[in-house]
Amino acid sequence: MNSKLIGGVLLVVGTTIGAGMLALPVATAQLGFWGSLVLLISCWGIMTACAFLFLEVNLWLPPNSNLVSMAGATLGKTGQGITWVVYLVLLYSILCAYIAGGGDLFHYILTTGGIKISQSLASILFTVLFGMVVYCGIRSVDYVNRGLMLGKMGALFLLICLIFPFISSTNLSNGEFKHIIAPSSLTVTAVSFGCLMIIPSLRTYFDADVKTLRKAILIGTLIPLICYIAWDMVIMGVIPLDGNPGLRPMLHSTSTSSDLVAALTAILKKNNITIIAKFFTSICMATSFLSVSLSLSDFLSDGFKVKKQGLKGNTLVLGVTFVPPIALVLFYPNAFLLGLQFAGISVFILMILLPPLMAWVGRHRRDFSYVNYKMPVNELILACLVAFAALMLLISGIWGVAALILISIAFFIGYLVEKTAKNTV
Repeated sequence: MNSKLIGGVLLVVGTTIGAGMLALPVATAQLGFWGSLVLLISCWGIMTACAFLFLEVNLWLPPNSNLVSMAGATLGKTGQGITWVVYLVLLYSILCAYIAGGGDLFHYILTTGGIKISQSLASILFTVLFGMVVYCGIRSVDYVNRGLMLGKMGALFLLICLIFPFISSTNLSNGEFKHIIAPSSLTVTAVSFGCLMIIPSLRTYFDADVKTLRKAILIGTLIPLICYIAWDMVIMGVIPLDGNPGLRPMLHSTSTSSDLVAALTAILKKNNITIIAKFFTSICMATSFLSVSLSLSDFLSDGFKVKKQGLKGNTLVLGVTFVPPIALVLFYPNAFLLGLQFAGISVFILMILLPPLMAWVGRHRRDFSYVNYKMPVNELILACLVAFAALMLLISGIWGVAALILISIAFFIGYLVEKTAKNTV
């Protein structure tokens, strides 16, 4: 692999493996390891297929076109409006979760080191520190991310090797498969494969080299799947479902990230594992924070038509990127799992529902020409993906049902308006 492909793969992996990975064994604890294995593989297959559909649609449009432009070109003003709202909810929810989780870990590490600061200040310092990297642009994010990713994957490998001997087969057999439709399991697992938003930035980085883009997406999503399976196995195999510490109580905790590290420390009583776990969880937050922040800033730049150039443009875009989520975290400190659950609902809409819809409309109702790539799926598979996304929204709770109803009404009204306009002409 060439250096640029490696960088692209690491950007996809960095976007994917983050706070979602830390929350996975907690959110899917009631499902058990074997049930979580089925859920992980299923989500990976669906999300990867939708990522390639997303790439197909993105290649129809000029470079630097983000999801707003893609939805507008294929689904019209209605689709563009829905995308604006849901995409902002998604990325702001994820950023809230990362800032809350990163601040929690930052606070925990500093406190154990004898430095006492408030949780709010820890969250602000975390945001400012890594926000400066995003300010410097995608090349800076790439190089910083490469270094952090090497440290993260090395730490993950060491953790798995060190924790593996302590796995209990009894713990692995806990859980019930019926919880596979639990909202927390579905939404957090879906978010854990949410790398799709980095594709427009990757296209710019690779100068629309389709072959390299496809490799980066496939390899970049396969690596997280393997890591998630191994991570769930060691965490669920060591930390019991119930008790103190237990995975089920963490589901309702306001400090899930630090609780996970504390649980490993209490059960294993190994200082080397504790140190590596702190390092690993911190880097998970940092790498995903960088990639998601970059994606959100590119989205806002495209949506507001403000170039990220010069002091004024950069400051304006990054101010809108970071101020809302840090404000929410300061008022709602338990934003980690809550943010991931809201993000999961947004993922069902943006990353599973919209890509097949945009692809179908672009192929059959718009005059788009293919640019060296067409996802090899027919209309039946596109329809199945749309139906699956709708089903996930229905079973993900009241917010998912409400979102599905509102989206259906919006598209129906948009269709009527478009049909009336054509008849008038």
